Amino acid sequence: MVDLTFTVQDKGALTLAIDQAVIAGWTGRDPVARDKHIAELEAIGIARPASTPIYYRVSACRITTADSIEVSGGDSSGEVEFVLIGRQGRILVGCGSDHTDRKVEAYSVTVSKQMCDKPMASTLWELEDVIGHWDQMILRSWAIIDGKKVLYQEGTLDGMLPVNDLIARGFGGKGLPDGCAMFGGTFAAKGGIRPADRFEFELEDAVLKRKIGHGYDVIVLPVLG
Repeated sequence: MVDLTFTVQDKGALTLAIDQAVIAGWTGRDPVARDKHIAELEAIGIARPASTPIYYRVSACRITTADSIEVSGGDSSGEVEFVLIGRQGRILVGCGSDHTDRKVEAYSVTVSKQMCDKPMASTLWELEDVIGHWDQMILRSWAIIDGKKVLYQEGTLDGMLPVNDLIARGFGGKGLPDGCAMFGGTFAAKGGIRPADRFEFELEDAVLKRKIGHGYDVIVLPVLG
């Protein structure tokens, strides 16, 4: 379990006890776009998933709002995702990065997900405030490599499974449990998956004219054998 303090839009600070962390993968609504992401991972030696979507479990303590993370070696990279958090029968919406070790991913996706911290922005929205225009919201990320900032990912949420469908497939009729943070999937990387010195990401609500954003430095620790 990990206690994290967020700011809920227009409602102030809230400390949440997160005791489950789930990384939902292969959540694309469009099978062509989904298969494109699968293909780009296959190109770097990562096997196709056993099912689509698939729900990986990681330690809740991997979720962080810090502005830097430490990783083993230089083979990891970020992925922008929306995040759903269950609280008292309701759902809060955030934005995070499923930072993953790509070298480890080549032999075990589950282990690769556990290898790296999962940074999140410190602002949350109430799902009920955005569900009516959910498909219009935009996920974006940027990679900073050798001092140059490039657009890394971008897409609207109509490319992902609808919220209720995503939750139902993973949790059945029980809904998203309280204290569970679920990352909801990502888009293909522009120019291919690659490591970066810094990763920045955001969730934009163009209807209500607001954004959730965060960025973090990637500190590479040596691998000595």
